[in-house]
Amino acid sequence: MNIKKVAILGGGTAGWLAANHIGKELLKRKGVSVTLIESPDIPPIGVGEGTVPDIRNTLKSFGIREDEFIRQCDATFKQSIKFVNWMDKKKHGEGNFFHHLFDVPSPYDTKHLTQYWLNDKQTTKSHAQFLSSQHAICEAGLAPKNITNAQYEGELAYAYHFNAGKFAQLLACNAKDKFSVSHVHTNVTQVKLANDGTIAALMTDSEGELEFDFYIDCSGFESLLIDKALKVPFIDVSDSLLINSALVVQVPTKEDEDIPPYTLATAHQAGWIWDIALTNRRGVGFVYSNNHMTDEQAHEKLDRYLGASKQDLSYRKIPMRVGYRKKFWHKNCVALGLAQGFLEPLEATSILLTDFSAKFLTLRFPSSTEQLEQLETRFNHAMGYAWERTIDFIKLHYCISDRTDSAFWVANKSDDTISEPLKEKLSLWEEFIPVRDDFFSQFEVFYLENFLFVLYGMHFNTKAPPCTSAEHEHCLVRLQQRAEIDQYLINKLPNHRALLDKIKQYGLQSI
Repeated sequence: MNIKKVAILGGGTAGWLAANHIGKELLKRKGVSVTLIESPDIPPIGVGEGTVPDIRNTLKSFGIREDEFIRQCDATFKQSIKFVNWMDKKKHGEGNFFHHLFDVPSPYDTKHLTQYWLNDKQTTKSHAQFLSSQHAICEAGLAPKNITNAQYEGELAYAYHFNAGKFAQLLACNAKDKFSVSHVHTNVTQVKLANDGTIAALMTDSEGELEFDFYIDCSGFESLLIDKALKVPFIDVSDSLLINSALVVQVPTKEDEDIPPYTLATAHQAGWIWDIALTNRRGVGFVYSNNHMTDEQAHEKLDRYLGASKQDLSYRKIPMRVGYRKKFWHKNCVALGLAQGFLEPLEATSILLTDFSAKFLTLRFPSSTEQLEQLETRFNHAMGYAWERTIDFIKLHYCISDRTDSAFWVANKSDDTISEPLKEKLSLWEEFIPVRDDFFSQFEVFYLENFLFVLYGMHFNTKAPPCTSAEHEHCLVRLQQRAEIDQYLINKLPNHRALLDKIKQYGLQSI
């Protein structure tokens, strides 16, 4: 049977990202419709406000102008995640930090400057400073581009922070206007299954029975289709990733307040705090393990972090069920977004995995029910691998930390909390600097440079390979060039807020 009618259940960032990806793909197929069904009563979670650089290609592919996105979504530029106090304060000092930068160095610099840095025991510069000028730009509070750069182009790689609610609205308008996605506001009261276990129809409170051929579950934590109806099991990974709770709050800021061009991730005794600056507010989340800290202690510590800026703000508690579905595609249903699973938002994983999954889905979107079984196997294999490796990357931040000041940090180093693939990699990387061949699958969500910035930002102990005199001299030349590039970009690039103000007033050049 041909697939002619596709339903996306749930709005928010995940639903409307899926609607744009799928709507764009299916616009090429005659007689195929896409309908997004959104409850008028259930608000989106709305805390996914950080992205990775791939989002620029996604937005560009949707035909969304960068300046309009910035104007409509209170967006700011994100060039890094700055990790503060993720290492022992006695060894590295109070306020120790490292940057996970977005600008990817050349393969030559990645190899040789890392080798040089490991051998240079006297240097006071971080590994990131050796590899990229973006470290200096971030610390100077500068933007990654100029007003004269075209849409989605810059001097350095970047992503964004944005208002998640406004972002969903922008995506919704784009999907409906450009890709003919229909939008229905109604509550799904029951899911009707066929004899073969597929989803036959959705029963609603205001639209009656709605029949479709294929369903995308973007219903968030509720997981109405993949969980409630199809009973796909959930794989709990809380024995590896110990974070399971968050307090979130929006903090108003002044119009002339500086905007850091990075996400701030500050570690505490039982987790960490995200701090994301938009043009008019900060989104702050206190993420913790309630097995190592009480909710009352979490409130007190978030109060202390916010200080005078807390004023009369109230916190919203978000419990986290940490893990993912055993299958992401079952019968005629695919889960995306929070319906797929949830991990703490340490590396902007939620939107990253949603975008990654939706793109992969559209590469082989089924045109008939005869294709479902084969495509289901393909999708589940690829996405399962992506989720497992993402979990390993998040775990890396905890298990290689030299913090031992609380039970939480000690527990994260326990062998039984670390997967075998990650153990094998860490054992290898004690002897050898990571290379690209250590990441052999195209479904690695995080690659060599991501691992390098975290490993050596946290002073992972790799044996320093010998460095020839010629290599030594060449590295000195590269470091001198790096210093010159640092200064050139510092002189060239504008203040972050100043650029955002200019974009809002004048826009950017055409794509």
